[in-house]
This record gives sequence, C-alpha cells and structure tokens, in this order.
Amino acid sequence: MSQSDELLWGALGDISRFAALLTMAELGLADHLAHGPLDTSELAVRAGAHAPALRRVLRELASMGLVRTAGPDAYDLTEKGTALRSDAPDSVRSSIRMLGEESFWYAMGMLPATVRDGSSAFVKRYGHVYDHLAKNPASSRLFNDYMTARAAAFTEGLAKRYDFPPTATMVDVAGGKGHILATVLHANPQMRGILFDLEHVVGHATRTLEAEGLAERSEVVSGDFFAGVPAGGEVYLLASILHNWDDEDCVKILRNVRKAMNPGGRVLILETVLPDDDRPHLGKDIDMRMLAIFDGGTERSRDEYAALLSQADLALTDVVELGSGASLIEARPR
Repeated sequence: MSQSDELLWGALGDISRFAALLTMAELGLADHLAHGPLDTSELAVRAGAHAPALRRVLRELASMGLVRTAGPDAYDLTEKGTALRSDAPDSVRSSIRMLGEESFWYAMGMLPATVRDGSSAFVKRYGHVYDHLAKNPASSRLFNDYMTARAAAFTEGLAKRYDFPPTATMVDVAGGKGHILATVLHANPQMRGILFDLEHVVGHATRTLEAEGLAERSEVVSGDFFAGVPAGGEVYLLASILHNWDDEDCVKILRNVRKAMNPGGRVLILETVLPDDDRPHLGKDIDMRMLAIFDGGTERSRDEYAALLSQADLALTDVVELGSGASLIEARPR
C-alpha cells in the first residue's frame, strides 16, 4: 500500500476510532474500570450497555491502547485510557463528549454542504452556536467543560511565559467560567481582574473566583462585547474569541477594547496562529470545526491578525508560543 493510500484509509478509520472513543466517554467506561478489570457483562451492567455491542467497542478501544485484555472476556484500563476518567487532572472526557454532541456531530457531517454554499449547515439548522447553547443547558454544560479543558492546556503557559504588569487590572473579555483569570491572578498576586461575559455565563465565573479565594481581587460584569467592554483596564485578554467571528465583527470587538483600555494598555489575544506553509498544524484541524459551526469563524495567520489589529488602531508587537497549538498575540495602541 502506498503512503497516499495509507493516509486516506487511515482517515477513513479515524471516524470509527472516534466513535469508539465517544462511546467510551459517554458511557463512562474509564470511570467504571478505574479500580480494576471487569468482565464485559459486569461492565455492561454498570455502564447501562448492551454487552455484545460493548464487547465489539472494547475490542476497538484495545487496539487503540485505551484498554487491554485482562482475562477471558475481561478488560482493564491502560495508563493512556486514564485520560478518559472524569477525575483525571487533564481529563479529555468532556472534550470528546462535546465534539460528539448531536449538533456538533451533524455540523462535521454536513461540511460538504457548508463548503458548497459557504454558509454553515449547523447555523441553518440550529442558529448561532451561542444562542443554541443558551437554549440547551445540557449542551451548554458540555461546551463550558470542553472550553475549560481546552484552556487548561495553555493557561499555565500563559501565566508562566508572559510578563504581566505587576499591579495591572486585567479584563478577561468573554472569560467564561473564569479559570484563565484565576490562574493569572494566582501567579500575579498584586493584579486585579474583571471577568466580562454574557449574563447567562457570569454566574459560573462568580462561583469559580469565590472558590479560588479571589473574590476581593476580582469583579464579574455581564454584557455584550459588541456594545462595549468594561473600561479602565491595563490588560485586555481575548482568549479563543476572535476565531469565532468574521473580520468585520472582530474589528468591532477590537475597537471596543481599544476605546476602553487605559493609556499604555495592551491587548492579549490567545488563539491558534496558522503557519504559512503546508505542514500539519492543530490550527488547521480546528479551522475545519470553525468552518462547520460558525458563519465567518476562522483561524488566522500572524499577518491576518496584524491586519485586523491595524484596523482597530492597534499594532501587533509580539507572538509567544504557548504549546498545545496555542499562541499569545500581544498588541498595543498605534
């Protein structure tokens, strides 16, 4: 088999492997196997599954190295498979469940239709993703957990690798549950923070910041970043925000930030920055999801971010690689 054949057949197999992975996440198989091996019948009872069907999925999962045979018709969890446990420090269970959620699964399957006419099939069926999530609490919880898990991969790098002004106020624009803001404030004990997000989101952030002992150093404000953002910050963080919007909307958001910031302030944009060559990159994979789920959402290159910033009277001053496919783009007033 040629290398091109291996690539194509491998891609065809990926959807089957992901379906098995999704089944493992949805049924909580890693949690059930956390304390030792189980035979398939017992595991099926605990997971609420059909034993013969489960047996076939376990065979696929074993070939992926997530479980291993532990006796006649029995399976054990491998070290690799522990990442699917709900209580694992770097658990990916919620991320897998989010990508396999019915509406998101539909979006990826309908990518050819999206590419044909340039409009997201997801948006046509479900509306804008954030409106859809607001109407579906279960999906919203999955999405918030997914974003928290995704952010965990690069949040520590942000706190360690970027030199924050020691007494600055940072405004975390559309900051979600507040985990990024909490990490930055813990690493910079003289800083203060403002978390800004939609009204149905900010309650989660309030609970996070209180639980982290940061209530006295932080404030939670609700609103719409297209109307404006809280004024008076020295640092404005936009983490995984701009890739959701087309260029025109991105410029509106950035202009509102530029208008609100204190003199000498800076904007930090935490996104994937696409390479200019043909090498594989996580951002190219994510860009397929952005294409499928959003009308206008896209990953961008350094030059494309520089052009957006310029239209908002901001200049790109640095790009810091944070690992896990993420980069921190710094911009300051022109």
